Parts: sequence; C-alpha cells; structure tokens
Amino acid sequence: MIFDNHNRPITYLRLAVTDRCNLRCFYCMPEEGIKYLPKKQLLTYEEMERIVRVLAQLGVQKVRITGGEPFVRTDLMAFLHQLAAIDGLTDLSLTTNGVLTAPHVADLAALGVKAVNLSLDTLDRDRFRQITRRDELPAVLNTLDALLAAGIQTKINAVVMDGQNTQDLVPLADLTRTLPVDVRFIEEMPFNGEGSHYPVLHWTHRRIVDELRMHFPDLQKLPDPPFSTSANYQIPGHQGTIGIIAAFSRTFCGSCNRIRLTAQGTLKTCLYDNGVLDVRALLRSGASDGELTAAFLRAFAHRPANGFEAEQNRDVVSESMATIGG
Repeated sequence: MIFDNHNRPITYLRLAVTDRCNLRCFYCMPEEGIKYLPKKQLLTYEEMERIVRVLAQLGVQKVRITGGEPFVRTDLMAFLHQLAAIDGLTDLSLTTNGVLTAPHVADLAALGVKAVNLSLDTLDRDRFRQITRRDELPAVLNTLDALLAAGIQTKINAVVMDGQNTQDLVPLADLTRTLPVDVRFIEEMPFNGEGSHYPVLHWTHRRIVDELRMHFPDLQKLPDPPFSTSANYQIPGHQGTIGIIAAFSRTFCGSCNRIRLTAQGTLKTCLYDNGVLDVRALLRSGASDGELTAAFLRAFAHRPANGFEAEQNRDVVSESMATIGG
C-alpha cells in the first residue's frame, strides 16, 4: 500500500475512458458541447491497462470507469474483461448516465462488476430533458430496472441545482422506500466548461439535509464507511439509503484515497488540481514500468492537503467534468 505526503492511502483510481458524452447536462458542459480531443490524443486501451497494472502493483485495489459516458467508446466490455484479470484489483465498478447501458448489464454482472453509479437528477421527463438537453429518461430508467434485476449494487447520483431540480429531492429520496438503492445528492461543482453558475452555492450539504428532514423527520444518520465521500442516512423502514456528497464544500478531503486519470492521460491527485503528471507523454516516450512507478510516487509525495489548496495552486476552474472524468 502506498501513502501520500499526508499519510492517506491511495487505493482507488477513477479512470476516464473517453471525454465524449451523449447527453449535454448543463452542469457538466455548455449546450454546444466541448471540443472533443482527437482519438490519437486519448489513451489507448492498451495504455490504460498498462497504467492500471503499474498502479495495482503499488496498492491500488479499486478502479472505477468513468467518462464522459463510458459506453460511447467502442469495445468497452472487452477492456473491462482485461481489467478484471489484473492481479491485485478487487473492485471494478463504473459510472454511467444509463442511456446505452441496459444491453450490457448482464455482461457486467457476469464479469463481477460490483457497483454501478447511475447519474439521474430527476424523475420528471420534462425536467430531465431541460437538464440534459436530451429526451432519454425512459432509457435511463430501463437501465435502473436492469441493474436492480441483476443484483448489481446501484447508486443514483443526483446533482442538486438551484432552480432546476430541488423539487426532486423528495421523490428521489422516496425511491429508497421500496428499492435497495443508495440515492446520493451531490453539491453542484464549477466543472461545467463555463465556471460557477452561482456567486454563492445555495444548496450546500447542510441545506440538503435540512430539506430532507422537513419531509422525513425520522431521517437517521448512519456510520460512514472508511474513505466515504458521502454522509450517509436512512429513513426507517426504507430498503435503500441516502448519501449526501459535499463535493463543493470538500468536507471529506482528509480521508481521500482517490486519484484520477483523464482520458488524455493526465494524472490528477485531487479533483480540483490542474493535473500533476502527463502519463501519456511518459508512455509514448518509452518509459519503463519502473520509471512510471517513480513518477507516480513523486506525484503522490506532493499531494495537496485538500481541494481548497489544490484550487489555490491553479487558474480559475473552467473545464468540463466530461474532460476531467466523472
């Protein structure tokens, strides 16, 4: 196991396989989309597999596949099979918007994918279309049904946005009444290709809890697992649970065990940093596994203490979450 300069273990890699997406969620990218990278600037599957093997030897045990939308990249399932065979990896999961996912659910279950995070900001079709700029809610709900039927642990990720979907907090939370899902409400972040939409974040993690307690006064706090990004709750009698992620307030940095690799091969040791290592350049210059290992260890030894420190050391945040990796 490896530790950073703040004695936090690094065991979890979020790996973006593409910067492309088939939705246009306004909190993730502008309506016209982003300028996608040419294919040759993206890591190949072979390059990604090599990176994961090196990191697994250093102690990374969990890999979550992200995008963009992972399923817009061809041959994703074949790549997942390659990752599943890597020694040391004990947890393979992915985050998806669910539009293209349903036909692959049986294969994901057979492969041993432990969990899927499903992005779903509203259960109302009109609001879904307004938020995502696409009319794809039926496809996403079909994926939700398929995941639950396959017995895959499912987390619903909902970004809470002032004036957009705050009326959906209660209907989404009420899904936990009869479904074994974890509904997670996330503070909006400025990674939308434009910068922050608001001078002040009105819907903080505290306000989200207060709103839920108004409708579910017996909402109970649960113990949070190690390295959890969410504060976790349950409504008595409900099958599922509720999580609240202070992604903008950054209350969980002290126990962060995650690193990110963007689709173009940039290592981020914090969501809010500007990228600390060009892994693609190292690979394509002929670096050995030993040289890759040394470069990773140097990056981990200079990790910011929290997201605020990382943000202070960079320019204004303006990139898209699709570029970073969800």
